[in-house]
Amino acid sequence: MGEVVRIMGIDPGLRRCGWGVIEAEDNRLRFVACGTLTPRTDAGLAERLAELNAGLCEVLDKFLPHEVAVEETFVNQGVRSALILGQARGVALMTPAARGLPVAEYAANLVKKSVVGTGHAEKAQIGLMVKILLPTADFKGADAADALAIAICHAHHRVSARRARVIA
Repeated sequence: MGEVVRIMGIDPGLRRCGWGVIEAEDNRLRFVACGTLTPRTDAGLAERLAELNAGLCEVLDKFLPHEVAVEETFVNQGVRSALILGQARGVALMTPAARGLPVAEYAANLVKKSVVGTGHAEKAQIGLMVKILLPTADFKGADAADALAIAICHAHHRVSARRARVIA
């Protein structure tokens, strides 16, 4: 039996920021919790980013993950959208890092390939595979499912990296 590692996945966004927490022991995964943070849309950007930070702090305090994984977001909606999303992603990276937690980043295609088997999977396919891999997962919406997929991706890749270090 290996060590149990609690991993938090974050699917960054300013309107909806998905989060998911799993436990990984060797290649076994267990669902812990998930949800979606939704900062007020009528507030200014700074206030919304502060709400996102506060929400992530709450989740970190409640579930005490050992490691965090954040999706590298891809935006094809314009410069303004990309800048705003980048700021939300910055909060998602900075909040756990400020607490001394290791933070990994994964490209969306790698997350999809790790969970579904193809880098061009649809949201519905991701949700279905997350449910298969974590049968007790109770998520509502694609953002929480994506966050769990990011955590699963990290669990798979951290085990592979550890095996590579042992062999070398």
